[in-house]
Amino acid sequence: MTVVASYVYRNGKRAEAVPVDGPAPRLSGQDFVWIGLHEPSPDELHALAETYELHPLAVEDAINAHQVPKVEAYGEQLFVVAKTAHLEGEKFKYGETAIFVGRRHIITVRHGSARNHAAIRAQLEASPQLLSKGPDYVLHGIIDFIADGYLPLVQTIEDKVLEMEQKMLANFLEREQIRRLFRLRRQLILFGRILGPMSEVAGKLVNLDLPCLDRDAKPFFRDVLDHIRRVEGMVGGLREVITSVFEASNLLEQQRQGVITRQLAAWAAILAVPTAIAGIYGMNFENMPELKTEYGYPAVLVAIVLLCSILFYRFRKSGWL
Repeated sequence: MTVVASYVYRNGKRAEAVPVDGPAPRLSGQDFVWIGLHEPSPDELHALAETYELHPLAVEDAINAHQVPKVEAYGEQLFVVAKTAHLEGEKFKYGETAIFVGRRHIITVRHGSARNHAAIRAQLEASPQLLSKGPDYVLHGIIDFIADGYLPLVQTIEDKVLEMEQKMLANFLEREQIRRLFRLRRQLILFGRILGPMSEVAGKLVNLDLPCLDRDAKPFFRDVLDHIRRVEGMVGGLREVITSVFEASNLLEQQRQGVITRQLAAWAAILAVPTAIAGIYGMNFENMPELKTEYGYPAVLVAIVLLCSILFYRFRKSGWL
């Protein structure tokens, strides 16, 4: 078992370390235990469950680590599953954090998360007046920490999409760039499937009467809900931007093809004049006009040039050339 931290907190301050393989410590007043684990084995987590009377169904969910974000109440304890996310290149990678909340304990079990809780632990320990209020405020800090990690990911993808949008306006998108757009869109769709349940989790923590949650803590969870909804809005907007970039690229390509088609048609019409005249005089008839005239040949050439010039001027004026 990777024990990240295991301490008793007394009056909002770290008191002493707690061995996770021993009996539960004696607590008094507002004391509580905060244990952080990273990918424990099933046997190790079951042993910890016996010490703190964790519900077996919640323990199994924490071991499997393939749960959707959710909130469940088991007697006087609360079980929360939250999804973490980080970027590897342009691909979202997901982790999972299971949180057991009791009146005197909070236990976090992380799987696949690239961010540990050292930062949020240090932040809460720097605010003893908040930490002294109990495990529900620690729960808020952890979920808020996870939700805050979503925004930089979306902003990174947003920068990439806007960069591609600028390139699209200057040059036509190549096949690989179009494939990249669709990959980003797919990543955002999958990310949206995480944000929806996470929003429901925050909503339940705000609106439902759940064990181990103080009413005074609900405004804190409402702030988390606002953060998640903001990210949801950005993801939806980004999906629309990607769609608009692809559609605009298609429109520009169609416009370019239309310009080329008009140019080809204009030149074909101009070239049709000498082709037609030369075709007429190429017929081997004895009686044809101007065949015996001394200046017939240059006259025909002048006529060809004049007609072609008139057509060129008209096409140029109409914007076809």
